[in-house]
Amino acid sequence: MLINAVPQRQGAVSPRAAELPAGCLALAELAGSVLGTAVNVVPQSEATSSTVDGVANREVLVGANRAAQLAALEAPGGKVLTIGGDCGVELVPVGVARFRYGHGLVAAWFDAHADLNTAESSPSGAFHGMVLRSLLGQGDADFVASPALERAVLIGARVFDDVEREAVESGLVGLAPGDPVAVREALGGAQCVYLHVDLDVLDPAGFGGLNYPEPGGLTVAQLAAAIGALGELDVIGAGVTECVGTGPELRVLEPVLAAIGALLA
Repeated sequence: MLINAVPQRQGAVSPRAAELPAGCLALAELAGSVLGTAVNVVPQSEATSSTVDGVANREVLVGANRAAQLAALEAPGGKVLTIGGDCGVELVPVGVARFRYGHGLVAAWFDAHADLNTAESSPSGAFHGMVLRSLLGQGDADFVASPALERAVLIGARVFDDVEREAVESGLVGLAPGDPVAVREALGGAQCVYLHVDLDVLDPAGFGGLNYPEPGGLTVAQLAAAIGALGELDVIGAGVTECVGTGPELRVLEPVLAAIGALLA
C-alpha cells in the first residue's frame, strides 16, 4: 500500500480552506504511523487563480496540481490511499482507478455533501462540490472523467443543493445512511469499490478538525464500522479528505484509518 499526501486547498473556498495543506500533512503522518507505511508527499501549488467559467482556481487545478498527481500514480506498486487536501484531489485517483479497473468500479462516497454540483449550478465555484458529478461524466469539460464512473453511492450525506437533490432523485447516484447493513445493501453486486471519506461525514461534536462541518453526522465509531462493512468487497483504493486538524485531536481518527488500512492491506 502507498500513502499519497496531496495538500491541495484550491478546490475549496471555505473560511478554513487555507488550513487544508497542514491538516493533510498531519493526517497523512498519523496514517503512516497507524498503518506502518511510508508517506509520499505529492507537491501542490500554493498559488490561487481566478474563477473562470464558474470554477474557482481553475488554472491551478487543471495545471500543476493535476500533473503532479498523475505523475505520482504512473506506477503506484499497490493500492493507494490518498490523503487530501480538499475533495477535489479525488478526481485523479478515482479517474485512474476507473481506467484501470473498468466499468465495474463503484464509488462508496462517504460525505456530508453530495458533491454533485456543476460549474453552472455551484453557488460558490468551489470544485470540491463538483468532483463526484465530474467523475460521473457530467459537467465542465476540463474536469469530466473519461471513462466516467457508472455507479456511485452517497453514504451519510445530509446537505443538498437543489440541483444535487434533483440528481439523486433522478437516480444518478444511490443514497444510503451510514450503518453497516445499509452500506452492504447499497453496494451489493459491486465488482470493485473505491472508498472516499470526506471527514465532514462525521459529526463535528466528535471531531472538530473539519473544513466544512455539518451537524448530525456519524460518530467515529459508526464511521469505522460502516467502512468495515466493505470488508467482503474488493476495495481497490481509498481517499480521506477535508481535514484541518493538526493537533492531538487527530488521534480520535485512528479507528477510521485502521479500518481503511484493513481494506487495503
